[in-house]
Amino acid sequence: MKAEGKSVVVVGAGAAGLVAAAFASEPGRPAVLVERTTDGGRKILISGGGRCNVLPAALEPERFITASPAHLLRRMLRAWPLEHQKAFFENELGIPLKFEGDDRKFFPKSDRARDVRDALVSFASRRGADIRFDTTVEDLQPSADGRWHVTTSRGEIEADAVIVATGGLSVPATGSDGTGLRIAEALGHTVHPLYPALTPLLANPPIHAGLSGVSLPVRIRAKVGGGIREIRGSFLFTHRGYSGPAVLDISSFATVGGDPLRVSWGDVPQNEWESTVTSGTGLVLNAMARKIPQRLAEFLLAEAGAPVDRPIQQLRRTERIALIELLTAYPLKISGNEGYKKAEVTGGGVALDEVNPATLESKRAPGIFYCGEVLDAYGPIGGHNFAWAWSTGRAAGLGAKVTRP
Repeated sequence: MKAEGKSVVVVGAGAAGLVAAAFASEPGRPAVLVERTTDGGRKILISGGGRCNVLPAALEPERFITASPAHLLRRMLRAWPLEHQKAFFENELGIPLKFEGDDRKFFPKSDRARDVRDALVSFASRRGADIRFDTTVEDLQPSADGRWHVTTSRGEIEADAVIVATGGLSVPATGSDGTGLRIAEALGHTVHPLYPALTPLLANPPIHAGLSGVSLPVRIRAKVGGGIREIRGSFLFTHRGYSGPAVLDISSFATVGGDPLRVSWGDVPQNEWESTVTSGTGLVLNAMARKIPQRLAEFLLAEAGAPVDRPIQQLRRTERIALIELLTAYPLKISGNEGYKKAEVTGGGVALDEVNPATLESKRAPGIFYCGEVLDAYGPIGGHNFAWAWSTGRAAGLGAKVTRP
């Protein structure tokens, strides 16, 4: 079968791939976008509880995790300023955004993630992208003429440039299967070790299962090397362990069998907790329940060995010391995590120093570009990983467009 001629092929119609295909296309010179699912953008659809947290309040590269040089991450993330990204969604896509201060992120005013996905697909189509759903890439090989031969389940394509936007291994039900990472390894790239990131944590035995459903703000600390990593945010008890934004953000630093995480419940300063259990009148349970959920307060009292009907002034010294420790530095032992099935993103990936930081073209395989989750970088929850996808997708699309003769 004779290979079809196309200048740019984009593999993967997720957040980064849709943007890449749009910016790689121009009138009369479309990019072909190959997507293994029947509709694409499935992670967009499930993000933000189905509302899609489109962008964070600010681009914060210092909160991203990478095993690659940090200055490259900063350059790639900031290549498309936040104000320009917001203007793109509102003016180009026609998606008005609203800012939610408590969460420090932008959502579509419609609160519908589907609107975001559909607008991206429509925009790529208007720019001329040839979108082919329900199509898989089976092989990618260099051609004798310096181009790339792409074998798909629906035919073969000759391309001047190929953009790999296949994501990682997280939430495989959305279509992520590691294809792009295997392509990168086959082309000689360094792929930093992969791991599920931003994922719920497990406790075995599940000693807090009785608190399932209880949620509250916390401060969590983890030992990382010779320092401390600290995260503030919402915490949720589950039947199997722990979830919520704070837990997801610190999950990559939780060790099994090592130092436990330390939790300050309610994100209340230590001196305030000390005052709560040493002064005032009435039951200590009631004083604690004004700052944290009562079920948790009862659990902590039991763990400290104090009865729930103990007045503050009758707390024994040992009970008071134990309570302050449990309230401000609770040792949370972790037995594992929920893995890729529930991970928001994949940690690790294609080394950033093996791509051109401006165009994201491979330094090992000219004509190959990488963007999105397949690259070795991820940020905290709250729109940061979308900002990475939008920025790197645009850079790869523009870079590939310039590459074509």
